[in-house]
Amino acid sequence: MIYERVGGKVHVLMGERNSRHKFMPKRYVFPGGRIDPGDSRIRIAAPMPAHVDNQLQRKLTAARARAVAVAAVRETFEESGLIIGAKDPRPGRPVPADWKDFFATGMAPALDNLVYIARAVTPAHRPMRFNARFFMIDSCHVEGNLAGSGELLGQRWFPIEEARELELAGITQWVLLLIEELLSDPLPRTPDQPVPYFKHMGDYHLRVDE
Repeated sequence: MIYERVGGKVHVLMGERNSRHKFMPKRYVFPGGRIDPGDSRIRIAAPMPAHVDNQLQRKLTAARARAVAVAAVRETFEESGLIIGAKDPRPGRPVPADWKDFFATGMAPALDNLVYIARAVTPAHRPMRFNARFFMIDSCHVEGNLAGSGELLGQRWFPIEEARELELAGITQWVLLLIEELLSDPLPRTPDQPVPYFKHMGDYHLRVDE
């Protein structure tokens, strides 16, 4: 999730999922998606902060933790056209097909400004389930022009109060509240800092720390 501050207000980048999607059609979401095989092997320009790596590795292997963060960068680029990156340390070296457009910008993924903020698992009654991890990053660390693949429609920067009035999944509502909380009262960046896990309990989400 990318945010920016405009006139003292927080704005978040969101778009509407295309109606052809089987999972959450016509809901407003943050850019994101699933891990691709190449994400675990792609070269990067800057690693994750140690405390973020530690937080992810509470539930993931080191390789999977890195792939999760890299996938967030790739999906953000594919869906929004925005680049979370820095100068490619080895320009001209081969990359997987789904990374070619990203590396054609002269950049490689930069993970050093990602903040890991939450995890949630899709409810058991859903036909499609995901173990989702949410990151946020300040737009000052992002480059490029807003565009994308067409997966998200009407993408724009919504004031966070306006975003809460959109057609949202319950977990997205929770994450918006969490973003406000973290930006108004930032947590210390330490290896033992807990991360909220939103557990679906039927008709509500239970927030626990992990």
